[in-house]
Amino acid sequence: MSTDAGLREPGDYSQAIGRTERKTAVIASERVSAMANLLDLHALPGSGGALPPAWHWLFFNPFVRRRELGVDGHPQRGGFLPDVKLPRRMWAGGRLAYLAPVPIGATVERESEIADVSAKSGRAGQLVFVTVRHRIFHAGTLCVEEEQDIVYREAPAADTPLPKPQPAPDQAQWSEPVTPDPVLLFRYSALTYNGHRIHYDRPYATGEEGYRDLVVHGPLISTLLHGLAERCRPKTRLRRFEFRAMAPLFVDRGFTIEAAQDESNQHLNLWAKGPDGELAMRADASFFE
Repeated sequence: MSTDAGLREPGDYSQAIGRTERKTAVIASERVSAMANLLDLHALPGSGGALPPAWHWLFFNPFVRRRELGVDGHPQRGGFLPDVKLPRRMWAGGRLAYLAPVPIGATVERESEIADVSAKSGRAGQLVFVTVRHRIFHAGTLCVEEEQDIVYREAPAADTPLPKPQPAPDQAQWSEPVTPDPVLLFRYSALTYNGHRIHYDRPYATGEEGYRDLVVHGPLISTLLHGLAERCRPKTRLRRFEFRAMAPLFVDRGFTIEAAQDESNQHLNLWAKGPDGELAMRADASFFE
């Protein structure tokens, strides 16, 4: 714990560790087709086929009553996730293992557990880090294991300077442009039941949370990087994927998703590069042999 003068210690949320939740979902082919259309794919995955990696994020998401929403559009704090008393929340990254296909059209089950909660104070203010572990099963077979890193933080002061982003790597072997727009962000929010207003409500995003424009979803960027990984290695199946958000991307300027083979040829290094060359997200992918 930091003991910087003048900073309060965040609350103790350790009692949430070990909390579990279980949900079922039908991997509806209509929603899968909608995602394929959102991504402008030519081939639409059909019923009985395998759900593409990262597309399970379309499912299991809470759709609560309107009166149960917070001012940011997220469900109010509490419930499964710890009731963290900090106003800003972001999905900062995660680690995924794709062990078996998730069939489109099937009913699947997700078991979730709060694996860790840690709090600290420092010069950036109060932070609470929550690690959520998910396991997705179909007919008793473990298909996907995932850990999500969620960060809660204080609202920064209006005059707080933005941190300088890192430059993205410059050795890309594959590079694809992405041109976001408000309709793309709206449709992804709708498909994932993501009510966070920074993705579709510009006055809120700029006036309340201090962004300069609508923010591109981190999971959407990660989904795009998953897709690039598969295109780079089309004859193998994705086994593991790890990603971390580094800097926000905004709706008004295009960015690129890029990849390069690592020195061992066992992994792909991937990243999203912002319009000014900044590193927005980094990722690592490995494949079944």
